[in-house]
Amino acid sequence: MDDMEFVGLGNFSHLFFEDLVFWGALRNNLVWMILTLVFMISVSLGLAMLLNAKFKGRTFFRGLFYFPFVLSGILVGIIWRWMYNVNFGFLNEFLSLIGLDQLRQTWLGDPNMALFYVFIAALWRGVGAPMILFLAGLQTIPEDVLEAADIDGASRFKKFFSIKLPMLKETFVIVLATQIIGSMGVFDIIVATTGGGPGNSTQVLASYMVQQTFSFANMGMGAALSTIMLVIMMIVVIPYVLFTTKER
Repeated sequence: MDDMEFVGLGNFSHLFFEDLVFWGALRNNLVWMILTLVFMISVSLGLAMLLNAKFKGRTFFRGLFYFPFVLSGILVGIIWRWMYNVNFGFLNEFLSLIGLDQLRQTWLGDPNMALFYVFIAALWRGVGAPMILFLAGLQTIPEDVLEAADIDGASRFKKFFSIKLPMLKETFVIVLATQIIGSMGVFDIIVATTGGGPGNSTQVLASYMVQQTFSFANMGMGAALSTIMLVIMMIVVIPYVLFTTKER
C-alpha cells in the first residue's frame, strides 16, 4: 500500500495517447456494433417475417432459432472454437469431406478475419432474442390493415415497407438499443474463442479491461477502461430510457 501513487488522469492519458491496444479494442467494438446492426437485426427480422406466416411446425422453428440464446456465451464460444479447430474441427473436416481441402484454414488464427469468424458464432447465438421481439411486434399489426392493403392490390414489398416497417418503429428502437448495448459489452464469447488474440486482433474493451485488471493486476488501468465503457453505455442508454418512459 505504501507504494501506491495517485496518478490523477494518467491512466486515461496513457490509454488515449499511448496505448495502441486500447484503440484496437475500441475499433473492434465499433466494428462489432456495425456488424450487429447490419446482420443481427436484418437476419432476425427476416426470420421473424418467415416465422410469422402460418404454416405447420412454425412453433418448432421458433424454438429452434431461439434455443441458442439460452446458452451461455462461454459455452457457445467453446462449441465454435472446436468447430473452428484447424486439425479436427467440423468446418475443416466438412471441407475435406466434400473435396475442398484447399479451403481448409486456421479460422481463428488469421488476425484480419478472426473477429468476423467470432461474430458468426455470436450471430448464431444472439439472433433469437431480436427475432422474438420482431415477432411480437408483427403480431400487433391489425389484420384489417393488411387485408385492406391486399384489396388495394399492394404487393408484399409494398406492404412490408409501407405498413409493417412503420408499425414496427417502437420495436426497432428497443432492438437497436439493446443490440448496441450488447455489442459494447461483448466479452464472454470473445474470451471463450480467441481470448482476445491472435495478437490482440479480437480484443474488445471488456476483455481488455479484465486482462488489465486480473491478468496484469493493473487496477488503475482496469478502472479507467471501465469508466470509459460506462460513459459510452450512458450515451446509448439515457436516450433509450427517455424514449421508452416518455408520455404517449
